[in-house]
Amino acid sequence: MTLTYIYAESLAVVGPLATFSEPHAYDLCATHGERLKVPHGWSVIKQAQSEHELGPSEDDLMAIADAVREVAATSASTTADSQFESAQSQIGRRGHLRAVPS
Repeated sequence: MTLTYIYAESLAVVGPLATFSEPHAYDLCATHGERLKVPHGWSVIKQAQSEHELGPSEDDLMAIADAVREVAATSASTTADSQFESAQSQIGRRGHLRAVPS
């Protein structure tokens, strides 16, 4: 479940897991979503989930897989760049000896 606070309206909304990040939104497990308490004077809107909505949908799983692939591709290129920079910084190094600039 995702909890979203709307401070201007003193409102907390608990609904299905959000598909994107939003300010003042927090993901909760079902147990904590059910036991949610809000400050005095605030209102709560809880959108109930039916039993067939309990697990992630196929679209959710594909979105997660795409995000993992994107991160893996980004980290692979970052690793290659950092290895190149590391090799450049050690140009004067051979075995246990190292050239020190004057």
